[in-house]
Amino acid sequence: MLKYRNMIAVKLLKNKQYPLDIPENITVKHGDMVLVLTEKGEEAARAYLVPPHVENILRRKKVPSVPFVRVMTEEDLELYKEIEKMEEQGYKDCLELIKQHNLQMNLIQCKYTFDRRKVTFYYTAPERVDFRNLLKDLTRVFKRVRIDLKHIGVRDETSLCGGNGLCGRPFCCCTFKRQFDSINIKLAHDQSMPITPSKISGTCGRLLCCLNYEYKNYIETAKEMVPIGSGVMTPDGVGRVCALNILTNNVSVKLSDGKIKEFKNDEVEMIDTDVNIEIDINSSNYKYASMLQTDENVDIKQFEDDKNSSTGNI
Repeated sequence: MLKYRNMIAVKLLKNKQYPLDIPENITVKHGDMVLVLTEKGEEAARAYLVPPHVENILRRKKVPSVPFVRVMTEEDLELYKEIEKMEEQGYKDCLELIKQHNLQMNLIQCKYTFDRRKVTFYYTAPERVDFRNLLKDLTRVFKRVRIDLKHIGVRDETSLCGGNGLCGRPFCCCTFKRQFDSINIKLAHDQSMPITPSKISGTCGRLLCCLNYEYKNYIETAKEMVPIGSGVMTPDGVGRVCALNILTNNVSVKLSDGKIKEFKNDEVEMIDTDVNIEIDINSSNYKYASMLQTDENVDIKQFEDDKNSSTGNI
């Protein structure tokens, strides 16, 4: 297999990685601050040496490279510090105007291009916002610069701001994840996850992206196990399967005396005879019953994706 070496890349918005298209006569070292050309204009980024296994992934996925402009000079770095201060002040100015116009929008970030010809304001909002009057005021504050107001989703907001997830690692959405997949509460139910907001939702307030990662494995493993509701013969007698523990490959069986015992999947055998033992099919994971209780005032559907979850607008 062909191995690639010494790829230099940069991380742009949402920390997405892009190979850097460097001319052969130019040397860029790991850690250099460089200017690159994007669809927004010139942007500053830190160059880094890509590990070989990541390089292979980037090439296999045909991630487009970004044009290299130059390694930043001392003057460029000083200007970059000034731009960061401009972004901080620009955020405050825009936020104040939003409050004056009483608009239902949450300002997330103010971002200038390096040439200071364009400023972009990223915001979230529950519904479409009429910001025409706001834009008029912004043009009076930000002179001789192109102004862009970008409505983004709550998942996009989290990927912009960054942070660490429940696992302790940086958010998937601002490291390797390039697009959001559809996620619904069924994924958590099928994996016997505790159906409580703090356990199954991320900082964005939507269901965890990682609920998708192992779902197929759960489904494939479940196909090899005795179905819930089946009558079975166990080492302790006849019973009926009331729950599956996919991680341990165990089945929970309710016996004729009403007791519930756990057996290895290969220790039980399905039988054709009807087993007159009542079980609650709907609560197929009785072991997690205490965790499945949710606050009556919490609508778990609000954590599923909707039109404001992700816009792909950044």
